[in-house]
Order: sequence, then C-alpha cells, then structure tokens
Amino acid sequence: MREEFTKHGLDRHELLDDPIAQFELWFKQAHEGSIPMPNAMSLATVDATGQPSIRTVLLKLFDREGFVFYTNYGSKKAADIAANPKVALLFHWAELERQVRIVGVAERVSTAESARYFLTRPRGSQIGAWSSDQSNVITSRQLLQAKFEEISEKFKHGEVPLPSFWGGYRVAPTGFEFWQGRVNRLHDRFAYAADGNGGWEINRLAP
Repeated sequence: MREEFTKHGLDRHELLDDPIAQFELWFKQAHEGSIPMPNAMSLATVDATGQPSIRTVLLKLFDREGFVFYTNYGSKKAADIAANPKVALLFHWAELERQVRIVGVAERVSTAESARYFLTRPRGSQIGAWSSDQSNVITSRQLLQAKFEEISEKFKHGEVPLPSFWGGYRVAPTGFEFWQGRVNRLHDRFAYAADGNGGWEINRLAP
C-alpha cells in the first residue's frame, strides 16, 4: 500500500507571505482539479477531560477572519469547544499529494450570519437540522424519520426558520502548515507562525 509522491515540490520562494492567500490558492487548485468535496476538513477538538475527538465537517466560508463551519450547538463538537475553544483543522487533498494543517480558536458566528447561511441550504437539510438531536442516543432510525416528517408537516406552508440550537463557528487561525508530498518521504513542509506584529514567520520543517 506504499506510494511515492512525485507530482509536485514546494520551495520557499513559491509560498505567499500571507497564509490565507496561500490557502486560497491551494483551495482553488483543489476545486479546479475536480477533487471530490475539496471543502471537507477534519476538525479536532478536546473535551474538558483532555480526551481528543476528530470528525469531518464541511468548510462553508473562509476569509481573513477565519474558517467557518456549521453544526448543532448541542453536539459533541460544540460541547468540546465550549470547554476548550482551541481546535485544529486538516485538509487532505490526496490527488494533489497535499495537506494543510490549521490551528486556531473557535467561536460562534453571529445569529444573523447563521441565518443568512441557513436560508441557502436545501429545504431537506433545513428540516434535517430541526429533526436531529445531534450526538444524542436514539433507539431507531424510524424515530428519526418520523421526526423529519413531523417537522416537514409543521413548516409545509412557509420557510423553515433557523433553529435556536444550530449555527456556525469561525476558527480564527493562529498557525498553518502547508505539506507537499515528495519521494522517499522527504516531504516539503512549511509552517506559518504569527510574528506578533501582524505578519507571519515562515519556516521549513523536517519531514
């Protein structure tokens, strides 16, 4: 199951000084490369006991303020963030032999921002958000489906409103790593760390 990484290299002079701009470039290349779900990212959290958890979520927006995803505020990930807002994100674009690691601090976006995004979701996804008591034990899928049908009936004559228990988080980044696979496992890795003056220090890391 071993494979050599031979598609690209990564040199310091190729990197943009701004990690958000560098991420935007790589994200665009992943999107244009027809990679399935290039916005899928692993989200790592740690609960109040120190137990880490990781799961895949979807990036819905990124800008200079950070990286935004949406979830149920009663979920396990939300409970972890309430206990410890320091999180990590990982994008893995295997077809490009690339990874991007991001560490930062998560905080809720405004209700207005969540509402604007919620209105763009397919109606079935909107109803699904109301139907699922995310991360809690359920006894059968039939109960979940019955709840979905109940909510569908409740809102059949109008728009589905934003649930009070659902919304977004923005991860404000404090560090980045851009990883490019190379032959013989001598991968190219570059870390961006805030320099304390509004800029970023960039260092090559050993693979």
